[in-house]
Amino acid sequence: MSKVGIIGGSGLYDIEGFTLKKRRKVSTPFGSPSGQYLAGEIGNTEVFFLPRHGKSHNIPPHKINYRANIWGFKKLGVDRIISISAVGGIKKGLKPGDIVISDQVLDMTKNRPSTFYDGKEGVVHIDFTEPYCPELRSVILKAGKKSRIALKNRGTYVSVEGPRLESSAEIKSFSILGGDMVGMTGMPEVALARELEICYAGLSVVANYAAGISKRKLTVAEVMEAMKDTTDNIKLLLQTTFSLIPDDRSCECKDALKEARI
Repeated sequence: MSKVGIIGGSGLYDIEGFTLKKRRKVSTPFGSPSGQYLAGEIGNTEVFFLPRHGKSHNIPPHKINYRANIWGFKKLGVDRIISISAVGGIKKGLKPGDIVISDQVLDMTKNRPSTFYDGKEGVVHIDFTEPYCPELRSVILKAGKKSRIALKNRGTYVSVEGPRLESSAEIKSFSILGGDMVGMTGMPEVALARELEICYAGLSVVANYAAGISKRKLTVAEVMEAMKDTTDNIKLLLQTTFSLIPDDRSCECKDALKEARI
């Protein structure tokens, strides 16, 4: 049976067909994860949900224990992770409500522990040419077509430190660098997953226009409202994705540490 981890908000736990079987508290060498992992099944897929910001959304993005979260999934036997996050749209044509399946990332974070390999177990350099698992991305895109949910099939996620929102000059520079959307949680999640040979895909929900793209003031309220409006589509997309995920992985994520150690 395939084991899939979902990182996202509390509105996703009531997916049709999902029955909560247990709550798993996991300890890790890196401290405590954001909360308990909610374990259950959908069809032939064992699913583990984790609220990234905590049960009450009380953990800001720069304080999330990313290493503990990803390590906890690995300890539970998860080999695929789907991450749901809110982003600001940078690229022309991206509008609130759009769902982007990221294919590249730009890391602008500053102070976050971003690796499991700090030299104690040798030096490791993972290949990060394709940050997001191509096989899992392909399955999600297929699920979008099957469930008739419009998806943007690629996009570069710019990950910033937070918790403040960005300046218009920063957004302009991100655009020049090729960024399509900006968020505060994309890194180091995806890199940590690769270091543990876990497949990782990112579903980015455009919650607002990034700073300077529109003349409106950016507010937290519009972000929360946009996420709420897309919850039903995300739940249907995940449900369909679970039905399409193959038991065995044929991507290179599972062999990420081969020839990566010095």
